[in-house]
Amino acid sequence: METENRLADLSFDDEGFLEENQQWDEQIALQIARREGLDSLDSEQLDIIKTLRSHYQKHHNFPILASICKKVGSRWRDCVARDFHNPMIAWKIAGLPKPPNIFFSSFDGEHYVANPNY
Repeated sequence: METENRLADLSFDDEGFLEENQQWDEQIALQIARREGLDSLDSEQLDIIKTLRSHYQKHHNFPILASICKKVGSRWRDCVARDFHNPMIAWKIAGLPKPPNIFFSSFDGEHYVANPNY
């Protein structure tokens, strides 16, 4: 059963980040994921999203991604990149505001790394 698209009722910035993260829920996450090109979210992806949200609620900043992978029990230090390609997509799906001074670059469109030169 298809749920109604609630994204039209929400406010996003020019880059697609949810402006009021309190409006987020798992259905919103799935709809943002679809907008970002993912057909669905599996349990590992949802764990990553929820862990990103938890980190943000506690620290109000963008985490070291390897620590997120450790917290979700992944054997990969780059689980966020493996599951979402671009970590900013995971951040958007988590319904969090654009983090300042965090940029990722890719030379092939599939593998993204933090770019400290911005």
